[in-house]
Amino acid sequence: MLTLTSASSALTLFPECKTQRRRFAISAAADDKFPSFLPKQMEEIKDPFARKLATRIERLPVNVSFSEKGIMSSCVKPLIQSNQNPVVLLHGFDSSCLEWRYTFPLLEEAGLETWAIDILGWGFSNLERIKSCDVASKREHFYQLWKSYIKRPMTLVGPSLGAAVAVDFAANHPEAVSILDNLEYDLFSIRLVE
Repeated sequence: MLTLTSASSALTLFPECKTQRRRFAISAAADDKFPSFLPKQMEEIKDPFARKLATRIERLPVNVSFSEKGIMSSCVKPLIQSNQNPVVLLHGFDSSCLEWRYTFPLLEEAGLETWAIDILGWGFSNLERIKSCDVASKREHFYQLWKSYIKRPMTLVGPSLGAAVAVDFAANHPEAVSILDNLEYDLFSIRLVE
């Protein structure tokens, strides 16, 4: 399992990261403003990390061949832009970008440009217009999102379904991937570098 608890951990996984560790605070305020497309049950969540990350979820239009109109795809975009390749977090099966509620702020604290993306068929994307969420659809959707918004090689990180999507994506679009991390919770971490 990958756990970033200090700047030295971030430096091990991302040697080009040169930032110092800073303390950060996550607070769950009663007036957190969640995006209108999130379910009303979001208000009941008590976890301050989940609440904070949920306020940052947004939908980006992604054009794909299997939908006449673009898919409004949910993700958490980075607060910082850097010259380094961005880190893209892909959640596990039956989950959403909120799976990264503890990791995401640590990566940002380490100075890394970080995205958390909902895999097609899961999370908070608008799926009303699509008929298929098969492997090819997930791959095309992710590729079009990458091509439209990220636009440079990325470090892919994901457990479970996220790892499967990352491996399939890297095999089909190697130009878009700089590092592939497959996280298997509590078992091991595999790191493949080009």
